[in-house]
Amino acid sequence: MSDVKLGVNLDHIATLRQARMISNPDPIEAARVALTSGADMIVMHIRGDRRHMQEEDLERMRKEVRCFIHLEMAANDEMRNIALKHKPDSVCIVPEKPGELTTEGGLNLKDKSMVKEVEKTIKALSDKGIEVSLFLDPNADDIRTGYKIGADTVELCTKAYSESWGKKNQAKELERLWIASYLVKELNMNLHSGHGLDYYNVRPVAQIEGMECLNIGFSIISRAVFVGLKTAVSQMKEIIG
Repeated sequence: MSDVKLGVNLDHIATLRQARMISNPDPIEAARVALTSGADMIVMHIRGDRRHMQEEDLERMRKEVRCFIHLEMAANDEMRNIALKHKPDSVCIVPEKPGELTTEGGLNLKDKSMVKEVEKTIKALSDKGIEVSLFLDPNADDIRTGYKIGADTVELCTKAYSESWGKKNQAKELERLWIASYLVKELNMNLHSGHGLDYYNVRPVAQIEGMECLNIGFSIISRAVFVGLKTAVSQMKEIIG
């Protein structure tokens, strides 16, 4: 068995549901399938524009499914209040930009106003026993700032790695992830990764020393269209093992 946990992001189950604004497909039902197929935790991102997951999804997930819930959210008053109300097991603070198709990279911790909001969010959630992760590019300065403001976990953004073409470029981006992972572990923080990981590029990231959890959504849901969610999750779990 692998020591690397698999967090399955079900946002795009909700995306499909929202296309018709009806009750199916139900993320709660999808969570049960994922958990019985190898998922270690359920990941959901409540965005400001509510394009997929809704607050009601988090509320139902907390009440109806016995599982570890990992909420992705921006650092603002609205999302802090949602997290404090429904108490997910952990939260990953991610950047959001109006109109973006998906998260475009890690938090900009060179922005002092961003750092202030993130630090405020970390304190509010940590005081209630909620583990807090920061979605960061593999950048030493950002990782050190995340440590200083009290984050428990760093989720390294694997966007550059996942989108790199050719063995040379991919090896360069993988090396950046390795170097960043050494710093995360040196600071005694938890180490996660995610963004753009799929069935063809995930194994080298899973093999990074100290890697504890990979959060993967789009590629799993995409494969599920053809093979079913149970098979898609179990295949991913087998690869990272």
